[in-house]
Amino acid sequence: MDLVTLMTLTPASELDRVTPSYQFDEVHWTTVRATPENTYRAIKEVTASAILFFRALTWMRRFGRPGPESILNAPERRPLLDVATRTSFITLADDHPREIVVGTVVVAPPRSTRPTTRAEFLALQDRVGYALATMNFVVTSRADGACDVSTETRVFATDESSRRRFAAYWRLINLGSAFIRLMWLRAIKRRAEADRT
Repeated sequence: MDLVTLMTLTPASELDRVTPSYQFDEVHWTTVRATPENTYRAIKEVTASAILFFRALTWMRRFGRPGPESILNAPERRPLLDVATRTSFITLADDHPREIVVGTVVVAPPRSTRPTTRAEFLALQDRVGYALATMNFVVTSRADGACDVSTETRVFATDESSRRRFAAYWRLINLGSAFIRLMWLRAIKRRAEADRT
């Protein structure tokens, strides 16, 4: 077996395991001068209020409408990943202190139920009518004692109709989404570097 084949068969991350195929993708990264442990803790603890313009952008995305608590309507001081996984996202992998992966359904057939486990979420990849979004944060140690932190968002549509529906939405939110991811990484960096010992 050659190296290219081996690399194809061996997932590089937990995200590769849960979303090996996708039609939409967004990647951002930064360097953090802190330990992997502090950096990972910062990923878990960053709040909506710590992310520049997060609440303003999500307010616009929901057209100013009030609604139940969710990642688009997050309390200012509650960790954002906690809000996400208590509302519309589920944790798909937690490889402390290296990687966390969360996922949500962004397009679904009428009257479908939201998955509550990793197995239920992954089973939807074989069903018509869905677009599934996954997002990770990965902490990679560097030789100089710092860490690289990346976040990747992937969306897999299970059929052409769902792909078209999500593509229209993606065109509307892509720039704002990218900005939020960059500001989220900046908030993680700020928190981790403030907490280093």
